[in-house]
Amino acid sequence: MNPGSALAVFFLIFVFTAFLMLPFGIRTDEEAGAPKIAGQADSAPHRFDLKRHLLRAAAVSALLFALFYVNWTQGWITAETLDFYN
Repeated sequence: MNPGSALAVFFLIFVFTAFLMLPFGIRTDEEAGAPKIAGQADSAPHRFDLKRHLLRAAAVSALLFALFYVNWTQGWITAETLDFYN
């Protein structure tokens, strides 16, 4: 696989993973025991640590990319495997 293609695939997996992981590990002000600000939504996060979130997403996406790359080289699941109509 071309290194540019590998980087593009990793970036796509990273963005997808970071988006899917957004609701996990977030606590609201009510759960944290902090007072709410006037006009604040009940579901607003108490504190969002972007650096921690991106590090977690990078770790998960590195694992997913490793699985993708091993499948790419070994050919475990191919397009023909997923052809359910023929």
